[in-house]
Amino acid sequence: MYTLGINAVYHDSAAALLRDGVVLAAAEDERFTHVKHAKRPVPFATWQLPFDAIDYCLKAAGITLAEVDHVAYSYDPTLFGGMPSRPGATIELPFDPANTHVPDPSASPWDPLFLSYIANAKGQLLDGAPHHLKKRFQGVDRDQGFQWHFVEHHLAHEASAFLAAPFDDTAVLTMDGRGEGVTTSMARFVDGEYTRLKQVELPHSLGLLYEAVTDWLGFLHSSDEYKVMALASYGKPLYLDVFREIVRYRSDGTYTVDAPRLVERFGPARERGGPLEQRHFDIAHSLQRVLEETVLQLADWLHRQTGLSKLAMAGGVALNCVMNSKLRDAGPFDDIWVQPAAGDAGTALGAALWIDYRERAARGDRARRWTMDHAYLGPEYSEAEIEQFLSWSKLPYRRMDNIAAETADLLANGKVIGWYQGRTEFGPRALGARSILASPVDAQMQAKLNEIKDREDFRPVAPVVMEEYANEWFVDGKVAPFMLFVFDVRADKAARIPAVRHVDGTARVQTVNRAQHPLYYDLLNAFRQRTGVPILVNTSFNTRGEPMVNTPRDAVESFWTSPLDALVIGPFVVDKTGGRA
Repeated sequence: MYTLGINAVYHDSAAALLRDGVVLAAAEDERFTHVKHAKRPVPFATWQLPFDAIDYCLKAAGITLAEVDHVAYSYDPTLFGGMPSRPGATIELPFDPANTHVPDPSASPWDPLFLSYIANAKGQLLDGAPHHLKKRFQGVDRDQGFQWHFVEHHLAHEASAFLAAPFDDTAVLTMDGRGEGVTTSMARFVDGEYTRLKQVELPHSLGLLYEAVTDWLGFLHSSDEYKVMALASYGKPLYLDVFREIVRYRSDGTYTVDAPRLVERFGPARERGGPLEQRHFDIAHSLQRVLEETVLQLADWLHRQTGLSKLAMAGGVALNCVMNSKLRDAGPFDDIWVQPAAGDAGTALGAALWIDYRERAARGDRARRWTMDHAYLGPEYSEAEIEQFLSWSKLPYRRMDNIAAETADLLANGKVIGWYQGRTEFGPRALGARSILASPVDAQMQAKLNEIKDREDFRPVAPVVMEEYANEWFVDGKVAPFMLFVFDVRADKAARIPAVRHVDGTARVQTVNRAQHPLYYDLLNAFRQRTGVPILVNTSFNTRGEPMVNTPRDAVESFWTSPLDALVIGPFVVDKTGGRA
């Protein structure tokens, strides 16, 4: 049974494909279109289906759309206008598939164009594929073809957590800007049954508050929230009382968010690209602190209600790795797992996981056949395809005899390299497939990388460490394969890896073991043998305003338009001095 999941609402359009409970492929559409976060400038195109990502998923499985059994769309237009909370409601399995009907657009208070695109998404999938992709989308029997399912946005977020986490029984917390009418959801998944406990509805949204402050600080909302998180480390909690007025936790596991009125409270917004003042740092810090306080209270309530020791999280707010770490260290749960594609892209995966699980459960099969222990689910290109492009481009390149050893030599000599190996990561983090890598030993490397990528100078760069050395270099270092938690750099190691130590003494760590990515791990080990440091700087392989590179062409273009020293792509190395890297 093949199940295709689609996200095409708001931002981060994506697709994912499952076969009988196992994820075969997942990708964001931005990697193909070069439109970052898949937010198109033409309003009516904002909700266009991610045809390129769908095409990739079908190609990866070696099938056409006609062979897909179920299509799950991660938004339910029948819930437009708000969705009431149902404390204690249980989502039964098998689920009643009555949510597949198309609503009447005229009955919705929402923008009719927005609703029309969602309501007609099935027809768009059948008829709207671009000409160059038509082949893989044709041949579907309109009467006997795939079943179409609208899946509630937050349920898709939730399923992306509890059906991917390494836990059988888990509490579930999802937080984002908004879904059909919900912003936060708390639940449990026990003995194969999902029970929703509490939801917070619009307009009360931690995600939208963070977006509003991001915009006020002169950054792009729904895109640059991670910059505000980094900025917070430079500030002081001088505006805690202001944000505690805006956000109020209620003892029943919910909270309220009053209209922030940021201009009224703080004055005119910072102009984009304008100077950063200390008050900007302090506002970011205070916002971050109140977010952490509120989420800790939500987690305490959820823990008391469920009595469970594990927590699975998703939703865009769960990409806040500083908040996640506060919850890890000060919260009530023993173990926390966060979906690496926690933003809206992950709802494509969650919708497919939910429908697959529901349909198999209807036949008495509640087995979970897949756990997300890595995020390498996107496209890859063969050695032959890479070399064909390099030859066609007339670029100087050479084949490496030992990729890990020769690349480690470059890095140990202070070179900054583009690293392009294997399948692309699913989610916003570069995790060693489409990365820029450098040595963490040079204290100037963070500034150098920010200059290479045309990034703000306050932004930190992250370390990747061999899993078995994590605790040796970071306080209470644990397995963290998705770069979604921060750890304090150990005091006796700080001077050896200054490039990855943020101003507050922390680092956003990725751990890697050999099973997850053998070549990446071998590179780290080779660098350790040369320097005594089992750590590299890892940042995303892209330049400002561009998504992470996807194709060999993307990698070569990004390399030649930035001051990188070398490109290691498959077994080949390209440099700017005639291939003599």
